[in-house]
Amino acid sequence: MDNERIRTICLALSHVSETLNWGHHLVYWVGDRAIGGKMFAMTDLDGTGIGVLWFHCGAERFYELLERQGIFGAPHLARAHWVAVERWDTLRTREYEEELRRAHALIYEKLPKKTKAVLALPEKERAKIIRERKKQLAAKEKAKRG
Repeated sequence: MDNERIRTICLALSHVSETLNWGHHLVYWVGDRAIGGKMFAMTDLDGTGIGVLWFHCGAERFYELLERQGIFGAPHLARAHWVAVERWDTLRTREYEEELRRAHALIYEKLPKKTKAVLALPEKERAKIIRERKKQLAAKEKAKRG
């Protein structure tokens, strides 16, 4: 398993977008962040962080996963039931796929109704709304700075 394989798995799920955050983390979102999407997984691209993969797993699964060698509570996110995987060989490929699908589904269920409504729109309409929202956010940020 590696970053590219995780990326392939995550991007194959519905309504997923990715961003580069905190300098070296590739973050996967259910829905675009601009419309209220929420992150469900992230990978460390340059190996300088703690663990190779972080993902949301829900309250019940959290404690089960903590019992496994090489999995620990994700720093700053453990209270929200996120775990970090220490090494790529900690889980089998199928387990990574299952955990990421579960993380995606759990986060999708937590999305606000308004965000889910935008995600349900046809691709062209959804893309237009996301573009407009990003323009609004950029203008707001520019006004805040200047």
